[in-house]
This record gives sequence, C-alpha cells and structure tokens, in this order.
Amino acid sequence: MRGQIGQLMQQAQRMQEDMQRAQQEIAKLEVTGSAGGGLVSVVMTGAHEVRKITIDRQTFADDPEMAEDLVAAAVNDAVNKVAQASKDRLGSVTAGMSLPPGLKLPF
Repeated sequence: MRGQIGQLMQQAQRMQEDMQRAQQEIAKLEVTGSAGGGLVSVVMTGAHEVRKITIDRQTFADDPEMAEDLVAAAVNDAVNKVAQASKDRLGSVTAGMSLPPGLKLPF
C-alpha cells in the first residue's frame, strides 16, 4: 500500500511540474481572434492580455457601433481560442495520471 501511495505522490509531483510548464507555455502563447470576415482582429496572449487590435476603419467610418460590436466579438473569439488552447495543453498533462476511483482533479 505504501508503495502505491509513494508512486501516486511521485506521479502527482511530476504532473504538477508538467502543469507549471504548460501554464508558462500558455502565458507566452498568442492567438488572433477575428470578426466580420477579418474586418476586426485582436491579438491576445494566453494570459488574456490584448496586444493589438486591427480595425478596417474605412469600412466603419459611417457605422462606428458596428465596429464596436465587432471588436467585442473579436475579443470573445480570442478568449475562446485561449481557453481551447489551455484545455488542450493542460488536458494532455493530466491524461497519463491514473487516479484511484472517485478521485478527480483538481484536488
């Protein structure tokens, strides 16, 4: 029994180290969200920091409200892409861990 607990603890420690590495990679990740067929785009880091917003100004000269709506949609698209990338990378970290029945992550 002690051997199994020790093995589980080692496995948990490796998983924690892998998760920290994955979180660091995610923070450095940059995604581009877009809306309006590319009329608005947003570059965002994995830490949800917006780095750049590009707007086709000529298209929205007469309709600034539409530009505002598309900026919001592009930001939401970028947020969803960061969430999916996080899910993919963190999911691969926990995939190899064999937990006892009924024990789920996070602890």
